[in-house]
Amino acid sequence: MKLDAAIIGGTGVGNLLAQEPGRAIHIPTRYGVVRGRLISIGSKSALLLNRHSAGHSVPPHKVNYRGMAMALQQVGVGICFATAAVGSLSVARPVGTYVACADFLDLSGRNLTLYDDQVVHTPFAQPFGPRARAAILSSNEFKIEDGGTYLGLNGPRFETPHEIQMLAAIGDVVGMTAASEAILMKEAGIEYGLLAVVTNLGEGLGGPVEHDLVGDVMLSLGPQAVKILKSAVEAV
Repeated sequence: MKLDAAIIGGTGVGNLLAQEPGRAIHIPTRYGVVRGRLISIGSKSALLLNRHSAGHSVPPHKVNYRGMAMALQQVGVGICFATAAVGSLSVARPVGTYVACADFLDLSGRNLTLYDDQVVHTPFAQPFGPRARAAILSSNEFKIEDGGTYLGLNGPRFETPHEIQMLAAIGDVVGMTAASEAILMKEAGIEYGLLAVVTNLGEGLGGPVEHDLVGDVMLSLGPQAVKILKSAVEAV
């Protein structure tokens, strides 16, 4: 089996992808079984994965990132697109902003790798793949900000106001998942592109930061994010 692309749906998007017409697939890996759906997008074949599993039941620090990377490698996927609900570190980047991130800073402390048993140092000059980013940015229907640095924290808690002040000096958006995914996908030889969706301003920059509120925002933005990534798959 060789598929053209994969899409990983995060908060508010993973459950939408699970409703797409297609065929369920279970992919055994040495990190466990990965469940997804095979669909067609135009002339392309794609594997859809729900990052947090059915009902948003898996927290960010428990996601099987290594399993997803290995599953995509095993089915021959060469490029992967993903969504991530993020907090903005600037009022100039309000709720509803879409960002095709260009770089990341991994502050999670997870130390995930596919190479626990051998010495492999993977280059990261282009943390998010240029071809994947260009495909995301090719959408003519929605405005997408080009560039920006994603700061990956461990979670599952949100940040304090003082942490947001500090983080604003070194990045643009903050989340709990995409840096880990980007690392493992790169190690698996899969180009990875991220569509960051601003669901809230960081604590202290605007209103309260609560998971239910983030989920409500993604209910409205999720269908648009799905359209953007489907368009990206067709553009590859």
